[in-house]
Amino acid sequence: MRILLFGASGGTGAQVLRQATEAGHEVTVVARDPASVRHDTVVAADVLRPETWRASLDGQEAVVSCLGTRDRRRPTTVYSEGTAGILEAMGEYGVRRLLCLSSAGLDIPPDLPLPQRLVVKHVIQRLYRYAYADMAEMERLVKDSAADWTIVRPPMLTDGPATGAYRFSTDGGLTAARSVSRADLAHFLLHHLDDAACVRRVVDISS
Repeated sequence: MRILLFGASGGTGAQVLRQATEAGHEVTVVARDPASVRHDTVVAADVLRPETWRASLDGQEAVVSCLGTRDRRRPTTVYSEGTAGILEAMGEYGVRRLLCLSSAGLDIPPDLPLPQRLVVKHVIQRLYRYAYADMAEMERLVKDSAADWTIVRPPMLTDGPATGAYRFSTDGGLTAARSVSRADLAHFLLHHLDDAACVRRVVDISS
């Protein structure tokens, strides 16, 4: 499949790029710093400036967005503004499939023990309130779009190996979601590119 990838310089994006290339997908990477990505087809562009990468959507079959910010404690618009530009350009070029990353931290799992619920609510959600607010806006934009989207909400990410033994659930219901490796998260994204059961669904994932 021909894929336009955002966020390849991050941990999960790098895993997506490596696994996609190994699987024979044709990947075009959009990166502000091409030197940060080891790949043959890299477009030097800023996701917040669509005019610098919009034409790269021509001929693509899917977009995978692993957008993120290095400091989630600071105000950001990279998730919402970046994704808004992606959605607009997808409409212009007739690309329908979008997979993007959000976070399980937006909601508190109902099965989480009370002490941990309090930590999430009063510590984690406050600490990362700017990033979570922007992710929530991103999710709203995606859900309101005409794209064939899948929003993936991972919990804490680790640098463990790809196991293929992860669990996932659409539209809630995943219990004991504590962590997942970036490699397994990338594996899910690539193995559900054409999964109709995940289209227009929010997916929770965990090891």
